[in-house]
Amino acid sequence: MSTLTRRILPATAVAGLLSFALAGCVQGENSNDSASAEGGEWSTDSLAIDWATYNPLSLVVKDQGLLEEALGDSVEVEWQQSAGSNKANELLRSGSIDVGSTAGSAALFARANGSPIQVIDVYSQPEWSAIVVGPDSDITEVAQLEGKSVAATKGTDPYFFLLQALEEAGLEPSDVEVQNVQHADGRSLLDGGSVDAWSGLDPIMAAAEVESDDQLIYRNVDFNTYGFLNATEEFITEHPDVAQVVVDAYEQARAWAIDNPDEMAQLLADEAGIDLEVAKTVIDERSNLDVDPVPGDAQIEVLEKIAPIIAESGDVAGGRDAIDQAIDSIVHDEFAQKAAE
Repeated sequence: MSTLTRRILPATAVAGLLSFALAGCVQGENSNDSASAEGGEWSTDSLAIDWATYNPLSLVVKDQGLLEEALGDSVEVEWQQSAGSNKANELLRSGSIDVGSTAGSAALFARANGSPIQVIDVYSQPEWSAIVVGPDSDITEVAQLEGKSVAATKGTDPYFFLLQALEEAGLEPSDVEVQNVQHADGRSLLDGGSVDAWSGLDPIMAAAEVESDDQLIYRNVDFNTYGFLNATEEFITEHPDVAQVVVDAYEQARAWAIDNPDEMAQLLADEAGIDLEVAKTVIDERSNLDVDPVPGDAQIEVLEKIAPIIAESGDVAGGRDAIDQAIDSIVHDEFAQKAAE
C-alpha cells in the first residue's frame, strides 16, 4: 500500500463538486461505468446498506434520499439499522448488507477474524467512547475498577477503549468482569445498579449524562478510533459503480452536515429519540465530521496503535500476524479519492 499525503478538504470547497458528482451519477455516466451492465444499467439491481445513530452521515444520506435519487428506480436501496459496530460487522459478514458503519478498531477486528471487508470512506473522527459510572458511584478513576463489573460491547470501540484505559491504569482485562452486552443494555445495567461501570457510546452515553446524571470518569480522544464506512470485497469488486455512488452520497451528506449543524442535531435527536440539546452536544463537541474522507496513513497509524491491545485480548484466532495482515489490506481508497476530487 503506497504512502499518501492527506489534506482536509473544507466543506465549502467540496459541496458544489459533490452535488455535481451525484447529479452526474446517472446510469452509465459514473466514473466506474465499465462495471455497469449493458444498456446503461447499474451493475446491480439492489443495494443493502446500514444506518446508525453513531454515524450521523448515514442519517443524512437516508433522510435526504441521496442514494435513491442517484440510482433511480432500477436499483432498490434496502436500509438496515446497526445497533453497534459488532452488529454492522455481523450484517456484513453474513452478506445481509453490502456497506456498513463501524469504528476503525471494530473493522480491523472483523477483518483480522476473516471478514472480507475494506474501508472505503472515513465518516468521522469522533470522541464517542468514555468510561461511565452512576451519579452516586465512589469510583473516580480507572484504577478503581479492579475487581469491579463493567458493561461493554465486545468488538466495538468502547470495548477497545476499555482495554486501553485498563492498560494505562496498570490493570489487565482479567482484573475486571466484563459484561458483554449491547450498548443500550450497558446503560440499562449501569442505571439499574447491575454493573459498576459502563464503557459507553454516543449518543446513548450523552443521553445518560443528562437523563440519569451518569458521570464520565475517563475520557481520552486518542483511544477513540475513526468512523469507518466499510464494504465487502465482493461488492467493491463486482459493483464499483454503485460503491462510488455511496461514497459520493456520503461526501454530499458531510458537506450538508457541516454547513447545517443545527439541522444535523435535530435529525439525530429525531432518529435516536434523544433530547435536542443532547444531540447538539454529540454533533458539536464529539462527532468531528470535518475530516479527510480518504482512508490512509492517519487511519493506519491508529490501527497500528490499537493492534497490540487487540492481539493481547486473545479474541483474534490468528493473533498479531492476522492483525498485521488485516492492517496491510484493509484500506480501499479509490472511491473516496474520486469523491474528493
